[in-house]
Amino acid sequence: MNKIDKLNKVLDHVKESFIGKDEIIDLLGICLIAGENSFLLGPPGTAKSAIVRQLSSCIEGGNNFEYLLTRFTEPNEIFGPFDIRKLKEGELITNTEGMLPEAYMVFLDEIFNANSAILNSLLMALNEKIFRRGKETRKLPALMFVGASNVLPEDEALNALLDRFLIRVRCEYVNPDLMEQVLLAGRKLEVEQFNEIPQIRPDEIKEMQALSKKVDLSPIRDQYVDLVHNLRNTGIKVSDRRAVKVQNLLAASAVICGREEAILSDLWVLKYIWDSEDQIEILAGIIDKVIEQDSAPKAHPQALFNIAPNAEELMQEVTELTSKWDSDSLSLEEQNVIKDKLRYVQNRCNWIKNTTHKDHIQSEIESLWQKILQMA
Repeated sequence: MNKIDKLNKVLDHVKESFIGKDEIIDLLGICLIAGENSFLLGPPGTAKSAIVRQLSSCIEGGNNFEYLLTRFTEPNEIFGPFDIRKLKEGELITNTEGMLPEAYMVFLDEIFNANSAILNSLLMALNEKIFRRGKETRKLPALMFVGASNVLPEDEALNALLDRFLIRVRCEYVNPDLMEQVLLAGRKLEVEQFNEIPQIRPDEIKEMQALSKKVDLSPIRDQYVDLVHNLRNTGIKVSDRRAVKVQNLLAASAVICGREEAILSDLWVLKYIWDSEDQIEILAGIIDKVIEQDSAPKAHPQALFNIAPNAEELMQEVTELTSKWDSDSLSLEEQNVIKDKLRYVQNRCNWIKNTTHKDHIQSEIESLWQKILQMA
């Protein structure tokens, strides 16, 4: 089995464990090949850390470093303490055993809690994969950094930190209709902790990273340049540095599909370079319009996945939920199921592109919520 097939097998294994998270897992696979960092935005309990933990367990012999940052987190907790023996000899050497500088996969939860004491070291690690402390400088083996947070940063000083994560993706609760599958997959994951899982070596991932550097991007370069200008004109900040680095993502999409040159559909990754949630819908609309023109084979599956929901289908779901709520003799459990599904539909409604359709559905959702509150 070649290394690309091995990585796809690993990603498929993680997808089987986490229902409804294919988008996130595919993007993590892209970032691994591109050597870029990814950021997950979402509430607690949406499996952010579990997904990264499961993916890192499939990297043979790889160390995983995972840490929940607080405002009081000190550099020693991330990079390791000074070696006491060396300190007695007058040398400031960090003991990095089991810490970030030795990890292949790094997950930093609540990343925007990073304080000034660790911010500079963290920025250098994220951007250049270099650890520097005093006179000590070393290259980090990290294949990828993954950051996560419940909210986006409000402090402008932390925008530089967000900028180090090229890919940004929302991690939401799954569709309530998939809950049974989620429970079964979660149970299976616990049982399989002691079973064999697909593995890929760090050196094989590095070989794919080197392979991505050889991908021919010329077939889509003109369209990419036009897209960058278009995004800038719509108010989405795409710096020259970011525009250059996004090419790594385009190349990674080609590699994981077994291609040596990029095609138009590889531009799907641009849907995940947003700075704010308001830009998600704008990016999706612009990028989807471009990649829909591509009829070439061997496109990445996520390029064909339109995240914008069908307005008619959503309206039908709201109508069905209203009908169920209006029916007599609903048990408390049945009422809670309807509420959960309504919250999910309400969240999906935010992604509808047509403003008229969106307003109409939101009005119907609000009417149902009023009925629910009247019974409370």
